[in-house]
Amino acid sequence: MPTLDLILAAADAVVLSAALFFAARPVMGIFQQFGYRGCALVKWYYGPRNGTQRRYNLLALCAALLSAILSLSFAFAGAAVAEAVAVLAFAGACGFFVYAFRHALKIPLNGTPRMIRLSVAFFLFLFGTLFGLGAGLHAAGNAIGTLLGEVLITTVPLALLPLFLPLLLAAANAVMQIYEIPHTAGFLRRARRVLRESPCVKVGITGSFGKTSVKTIAAEMLRKKYRVIATPASYNTPVGIAKCVNTEGLDCDVFLAEMGARQRGDITELADMVCPDYAIVTGVCPQHLETFGSERAIFEEKSVLAMRVGAGKAVLGRTAAAMREDALAEGRDFSAENIVCTPSGTTFEFCYGRERAAVKTSLLGRHAAEDIALAGALARLMGVEMQEIVEAAAELRPVPHRLELLKKNGLNILDDSYNSNVAGAEDAVEVLRLFPGRKAVVTPGLVELGTLEGKANAKLGASFAGLDEVILVGVTRILSVRQGYLEAGGAEENLRIVPTLKEAARLIADDLAEGDAVLFLNDLPDKYL
Repeated sequence: MPTLDLILAAADAVVLSAALFFAARPVMGIFQQFGYRGCALVKWYYGPRNGTQRRYNLLALCAALLSAILSLSFAFAGAAVAEAVAVLAFAGACGFFVYAFRHALKIPLNGTPRMIRLSVAFFLFLFGTLFGLGAGLHAAGNAIGTLLGEVLITTVPLALLPLFLPLLLAAANAVMQIYEIPHTAGFLRRARRVLRESPCVKVGITGSFGKTSVKTIAAEMLRKKYRVIATPASYNTPVGIAKCVNTEGLDCDVFLAEMGARQRGDITELADMVCPDYAIVTGVCPQHLETFGSERAIFEEKSVLAMRVGAGKAVLGRTAAAMREDALAEGRDFSAENIVCTPSGTTFEFCYGRERAAVKTSLLGRHAAEDIALAGALARLMGVEMQEIVEAAAELRPVPHRLELLKKNGLNILDDSYNSNVAGAEDAVEVLRLFPGRKAVVTPGLVELGTLEGKANAKLGASFAGLDEVILVGVTRILSVRQGYLEAGGAEENLRIVPTLKEAARLIADDLAEGDAVLFLNDLPDKYL
């Protein structure tokens, strides 16, 4: 192959790689949300009704047409000039795509060290792929022997690469596993060593819902007596816990570790890592039924944590206690009774064994009383006095995005955007109905419920009947919500369907006034839209 063709192929590869790399940022962000699982990304991307895929299909079509038209228009100047014009046209199309969809991700791409490493590998992978294809297409163009044929064969096929970006990203990630697997293993070993050597009391918290809220409440109660470190936000995977341990250390009396599970074996892995002395199982519902297969399998996985510490040191939520085994029979010697919910807070009686205490909190809803009771039972079990538990409950503030009451221009905004489970959704709608004035709900529906997803979303829709405005966001799960709402007698004129949360917020701003209330229920990550 002539040296000039190799130089042109290399130059084209640099420009096209840069253009594709920046155009791929939305896919990279969603890949990060999938936990860098290539198969999950590819299955999602090439699945039905994927709006992101349609955008990249449109980019490929526009880039191919633009490259073909401009390369033919400049063919009179020679193949090299026509090719350069086509490549620049493709780069321009990618630039327009980047600008048009610069706000496409609801959860921004996080520039973690792993993402930086993957970005470098992905760019190099793109360059290698494009250079190899370019060199091969130049050879094919030379073989055709006509100017028009050479121009078209060396430009148009490359413009179709946006169709395969997820595959290229997954392939680059697969190559990076040569480094990532031992790197992550070393990171986890370091955390396990710190956890094993620390004399602090370790508490594991798991369940289908309420983990973050219960962890936050328990931390505040335990701080009345101990120095406490808790995993931040929703850090509930081995890497998330390891990041907390390796960054902050364990200079504390009590370490609270939130533990999530999407498949069998996850809790065993986390329990082996943390070696908990106490455990809380908040409850069980069909969340993650898609990966577990049955609610019984979810309970069995969550109960691994309680079994590990034994009945005397396990605290069970109501739904977990209802499914409990004999070995866990002592895990529910507490309750939240006489619950009274208002728009300004919740009051109830906390019962622990024979002890009773009146509790008042600014947290909203019945589930708040249950969360406080769970955390209070752990705190009491660990020696915190009943009065200190009551004081801590009175001082609690909502966990951000978990039925957090916000006020804007006199409008009551219930931000429950991090709630994605059936039980929490029911409580949130119940709280919304407590407010005076007009009431509205904004939701895209519920996810990860497997075969029960349609039924659960229909039931969710039915719970909206009687509200003044129901705004459904997206295109995937809202049909079941809509059907349930209408079958329950909901007024069709009060139902709106919009493509984005931004459009829903605009409708709320136009339709609601001071004294009204709106519930934002479950703001789905990009990978579900």
